Amino acid sequence: MKAIDNVVIEVSVVLGQAIMPIHQLLKMGRGAVIELASKQNDPVMIFANKRLIAYGEIMIQGESIAVSIRDLVLSQ
Repeated sequence: MKAIDNVVIEVSVVLGQAIMPIHQLLKMGRGAVIELASKQNDPVMIFANKRLIAYGEIMIQGESIAVSIRDLVLSQ
């Protein structure tokens, strides 16, 4: 395991996506709401180094937000 101890991987979780004109984005301020093209129970996408690796679901653990992995994506 020593060989991988210093390997850094960027992990991102995508809840949904939205498309909007740049002028609308620039007008947004604190407290603005961006409506996403997904529903509450839709799976989130989990990326490692910008590559989709799994789908999961959001969980609340105490005061923290966590992601539970539901399905792994097979590599191609």
